[in-house]
Amino acid sequence: MTSSHEPAAVTHRTIDVDGIEIFVREAGPADAPVVLLPHGYPCSSFQFRNLMPALGDRWRLVAPDYPGFGYSATPDDFPYTFTGYADFLRRFTETLGLESYAIWLHDYGAQFGLRLAMHAPERVTALIIQNGDIYEDQHGPKYKPLKDFWADPTDGGREELAANVTEEGFRDEFIGEVGDDIAARVSPDLWHLHWSLTTPRRRANLVNLIADQGRTLGWFADEQAYLREHRPPTLILWGPADGYMPEGAARAYLRDLPDAELHLLDGGHWALETNLAEVVPLVRDFLTRTVPA
Repeated sequence: MTSSHEPAAVTHRTIDVDGIEIFVREAGPADAPVVLLPHGYPCSSFQFRNLMPALGDRWRLVAPDYPGFGYSATPDDFPYTFTGYADFLRRFTETLGLESYAIWLHDYGAQFGLRLAMHAPERVTALIIQNGDIYEDQHGPKYKPLKDFWADPTDGGREELAANVTEEGFRDEFIGEVGDDIAARVSPDLWHLHWSLTTPRRRANLVNLIADQGRTLGWFADEQAYLREHRPPTLILWGPADGYMPEGAARAYLRDLPDAELHLLDGGHWALETNLAEVVPLVRDFLTRTVPA
């Protein structure tokens, strides 16, 4: 990756959010425009470790680990549901005093980030969407076993969900759908790190969260309505080699955001691992025009 700017230092700290110890990665000047980076599954703020130095010369990048993920605490009384995490992200921004932000929408983080945007649309400066879907008619074939369970949540179905919350299951999430040439760009640190941090209690919470994901299907219409009404500046970066979210899931956003910029990448779900050299200049150009430092 060629660039004329110096990579920014990434700092790491723990903060208290409603009594929960939350690990945070940050880069960039404290007074710069904020880019909020909610992570996906089965990951943590670690997924943004390479993006943050590349943008931190001009923007403030903020990436938390959710409760029960990464280096954050796993409290007994936290609701490990999509609603619980959406509420957490809002409280996280309030704790840090973030008054405005561009939001990166990827994987589960797309749901949490969109709920945050809908809560306070006036705070949203831009959206960057990277394989985070909200159009059920464009779901890929990999959703089928999940949808079968959501429609008929049996004990046997839950056991099948749990069978995928393993180190091998994590590995498959990161490289199971791309060719060997693209998979070779994905660091094995991703699945080894996150599995090493997955205690039995966390594993049970993850199974519950996957089971709870079905409720987000009912959120889609409101999220689409938010996009139509508020039309935030939007950049769509999409790896179509994604069994959950193929190319159609990216193009569907243009129904509600016809002015969005769409870029299809030669990769899959984890573009920051496989396509960083392509992603960074696209994001820098977009942010320079929409959220100037």
